[in-house]
Amino acid sequence: MLATYEDFRWAAKKRLPRLLFDYVDGGAYAERTLAANVADFAGVHLRQRVLHDVSKLETGVDLFGRRYSMPVILAPVGMAGLYAKRGEAQAARAAAKAGVPMCLSTLSICGLDEVSRTAPPWFQLYVLKDRGFMRELIAKAKTVGSPVLVFTVDLPTPGARYRDVRSGLFGGGPSAGLKLALDGITHPGWLFDVWFGGQPHCFENVVPAVGKGASFMDFWVWVRKNFDPTLTWDDLAWIKQAWGGPIVIKGILDPEDARLACEAGVDGIVVSNHGGRQLDDALSGIRALPGVVEAVDGRATVLMDGGVRSGLDVLKALATGAKACLIGRSWAMALGARGERGVFAMLANMRDELKTAMALTGCTDVARAGPDLLVR
Repeated sequence: MLATYEDFRWAAKKRLPRLLFDYVDGGAYAERTLAANVADFAGVHLRQRVLHDVSKLETGVDLFGRRYSMPVILAPVGMAGLYAKRGEAQAARAAAKAGVPMCLSTLSICGLDEVSRTAPPWFQLYVLKDRGFMRELIAKAKTVGSPVLVFTVDLPTPGARYRDVRSGLFGGGPSAGLKLALDGITHPGWLFDVWFGGQPHCFENVVPAVGKGASFMDFWVWVRKNFDPTLTWDDLAWIKQAWGGPIVIKGILDPEDARLACEAGVDGIVVSNHGGRQLDDALSGIRALPGVVEAVDGRATVLMDGGVRSGLDVLKALATGAKACLIGRSWAMALGARGERGVFAMLANMRDELKTAMALTGCTDVARAGPDLLVR
């Protein structure tokens, strides 16, 4: 029985090739921010209350005009289609059963068309150098019915992720593919189910730009060369115009950036340090959250990610000012461990943990979770 994040992480580590496990498990530089994301949640303390009627608990939340079963969103995770056979499609089915949204990465293995057969996902946009193709990709997300565009702004260049350098994923060239193949031989369950059974392995959303027939490593090299360091706030105007629907900025830590985002007219902000995968020694998400909430002052919906490992963490984030949490590693590890049923089980566990935490703090509705739940 897999019950906690560490349980799913352990099972994923056993099943996945080392190169893939290190990609999703690791962070930038010395991984201090990665560790702080988790440790700082542990430093937030909840008030245990008694003799409140908690017989009825409401976990539902309204986000951008839609109702979801709890304040949890599957965050965009690149390459998730390599953690299980057609992995993003499996995760989308689990999210739909659990009544929560999934945000599909630009760099997913399964494309928008495939994932939308279950339910149109939120779509996460990386702006690459080819602006014409970016407009086409935004139009594609509109065509399949994606309800929210999540524009990731904290990756003008990839962070220094040393685990991926050692594994050969970054800059490994053909040797990275060889390492993955050799590693796959020692993980036969993954090899036959995912590598042989889950083809094609490409970043499906960017095939029109890269071209059909490219190898997986060709795709990876192309993507890393095409992140755009010239991106500025001015680009938000054409993205908003091309999209025409709810737009959320992901990757905000600084209150001044939060104010600029609100002035630019965004609908939501994700307080995020990219899971500790970009700038090491940046603030953790939960530490940055109060300053961003204050700067936003109700002008946009504030979400957060980074270090959310349980329903207890979700309630702490809500009490600190977030409307909902995005979870990345949690669902990626569950997918790598048990596929669709693993993701669904993880979400069910998180819901149970959230409800227990609500009952023991006297909070009967997540919409009313606030700083009164926290020990000051």
